Amino acid sequence: MISPQNVLRHELIGLNVLVASASNPSHVGVCGRIIDETRNTLVIETGRGLKRIPKKYSIFQIRLPGECVVEVDGSALVAQPDKRITMRIQV
Repeated sequence: MISPQNVLRHELIGLNVLVASASNPSHVGVCGRIIDETRNTLVIETGRGLKRIPKKYSIFQIRLPGECVVEVDGSALVAQPDKRITMRIQV
């Protein structure tokens, strides 16, 4: 079960997200559903199309099932998704 304590070790595709902070000011406020993830980026489906947001310099607010929202520093997400799920992560 995905929770705020283990969100970094779970699949993010399908979750709703808001870019709370980013090095590129045009990325701040982008919100939608995560539809793809690479080592360095999240692809977010918004009402205005797809946006590819770099993980490293962004802070994301991810809505978990049950309406819980967790804030995640994107630099903690930088890894291939399948490898990140099996990594030991310090919280």
